[in-house]
Amino acid sequence: MNSEMTKNSSTLQAELPTKWGNFTLYAMEETADKKEHVGLGMGDLSGVEPLLVRVHSECLTGDAFASLRCDCGPQLDAALQKIAEQGRGLVIYLRQEGRGIGLFNKIKAYALQDQGQDTVEANINLGFEADLRTFEAASELLEALGIKKIKLMTNNPKKVKALQEAKIDVVERVPMKFGKNPHNEHYLSTKTGKMGHLL
Repeated sequence: MNSEMTKNSSTLQAELPTKWGNFTLYAMEETADKKEHVGLGMGDLSGVEPLLVRVHSECLTGDAFASLRCDCGPQLDAALQKIAEQGRGLVIYLRQEGRGIGLFNKIKAYALQDQGQDTVEANINLGFEADLRTFEAASELLEALGIKKIKLMTNNPKKVKALQEAKIDVVERVPMKFGKNPHNEHYLSTKTGKMGHLL
C-alpha cells in the first residue's frame, strides 16, 4: 500500500500495516508542546458511536524492549488488539517518557528504584514531581480528527478528568488490567496507593 504522506484536516497521515491489522498513522504538524505525538487509528474515527481510545505515554523500555518493570508494553498491545477486534479505534502515543521526566532521568530513577525506592520517591528525589505528564496534545489530536465522544482505555482517573476538562465526552472508562508479573508488583501497588490508579 502507498505510504506517501498526505495532508488531512491539519494532520499528516499514512497507512501502517501491523501484526494486529491495517492502521492509519496520524501526526499533527504542530502541537502546543512542540513534540511529535502520533495517533494510530483503525476504521471510521468520526462515526456516531463513541470511539475506543487509548492515550498511551511513551515507554521505550516497556513498549520496545518488553521490560517487566512496568505494565506499559502489555497495555499498549492489549489496546491495539481490542481496537483490531472491534475494527475501529485510536491509540494516541504521547512522547513523554518516564512520566514526563525523559529517558535519561528515567534510567536515573530506575537506579534509585534498584536501591529500594518506589517510582514516586525516585522522581521526587531527582527533583521532579511524581508525574509531569500532560494530556493537552491528546485532546488536540482528537479535536483535529473530529472525535468528540470516546470510550477511554485507562486505569488512570486523571486522564479521564483531563480529557473531560478539554471538552471530550468520555462516556466510559475501559479498565486495562494487563501485564502484572512478579517484577512489577511494587510498581503497580505504588500506582494504586500513591497515584490513585484503579487497579
